[in-house]
Amino acid sequence: MGLTAIDLGLRGATSGVFLLIIFAALLRRAGSQQALLGMAMSAGGVFYAIATAPFFPKSSWWWVLPILSAQPVVFWLWARAAFDDDFVLRRWHGSLWLCIVAFGFALTLGWAYSPALAGAGGRGLALVNLALALAAAVQTVKTWRADLVARRRRLRLAMLAINVGLIAVVAGVGFAAIPVAVPGAPGSLPTALVLFVVAMIAGLGTFAAQPVVPVNDATAAIASGGGRGADRASTGRVAVDPRVVVDPRVVVDPRVAVDPILLRRLDHLMTVERSYRQEGLAIGALAARLDVPEHRLRQAINEGLGYRNFNAFLNRYRIEDARLALSDATQREVPVLTIAMDAGFQSIGPFNRAFKAETGVTPTEFRREALSRPDRADIREPRREIG
Repeated sequence: MGLTAIDLGLRGATSGVFLLIIFAALLRRAGSQQALLGMAMSAGGVFYAIATAPFFPKSSWWWVLPILSAQPVVFWLWARAAFDDDFVLRRWHGSLWLCIVAFGFALTLGWAYSPALAGAGGRGLALVNLALALAAAVQTVKTWRADLVARRRRLRLAMLAINVGLIAVVAGVGFAAIPVAVPGAPGSLPTALVLFVVAMIAGLGTFAAQPVVPVNDATAAIASGGGRGADRASTGRVAVDPRVVVDPRVVVDPRVAVDPILLRRLDHLMTVERSYRQEGLAIGALAARLDVPEHRLRQAINEGLGYRNFNAFLNRYRIEDARLALSDATQREVPVLTIAMDAGFQSIGPFNRAFKAETGVTPTEFRREALSRPDRADIREPRREIG
């Protein structure tokens, strides 16, 4: 009974933390897809902690287990939203969740009529869950290097490792002679302990103090590409506190622990030397050119300029470069692919997606509209969607 009491206590604490995460998101009126998926994942954690607890009535497993079997879909979507800043929820994502739930119900109800067929279906479902766990792991590894948010880089690997391990254990039970992952008493306490650790990591990620980065003139001027040109290198100056001026239009708030000289050097490297055109440019190579540690450059781009992803930082310059070329009548006959490659993109697909996300139109449409107005001196600013 002592171990059972510990088991139930861990599950109670786990449920409490997950409920606090949901409550905090509701108080903040968080409406982003990451927040919504985080609430769904937290609700699934509460549901799983209760459904796999000792003394939970087995008569309820017929409807509980199919829903639990689809939880890896929620985790996979959450990982996509958390680690890929360009991810957008689609209707087919919800359809996938519904299909797995429906398949789980079919297996559970069909167990009484054809145990062999239901067992084979359960193993197939386990493979799907393992594939989703692997996809979430790949997403983390794929975007880890480009991630500029230090706190997210520290927390996500631990969070992902534990969640993938838990999903793998649950899915692995599906390879037994049962249609879906049925919680068993022998693994109840370890399951409770893993759930508790997952909840605590999720809680730290949600409630840990986050540094407030003020929106200042440095972020506005450099991030928006305002005032670009070779003359920026010659007009920069450094003033005294309380505010440090590195350019007539670039002002760095001293509350942001970023070296203003580093920001000026970075801006010169991008706007004058156009280092963003280098194929396959990585943040490590850029840090080496600036002769600074990589973590300092990450901090400068994230906290000083407001970017969460290194590729988004590069693409801002590359897209503006492409916009200038597409608006140039003398380059009317230059293929879009050539312009994309000259700007630093390695293929046409990523260029088209990034360009449309930034401007709201395809490169071809942008060129047609820009060249159809020869009297227009300015270049259209990219259309932004707020949300």
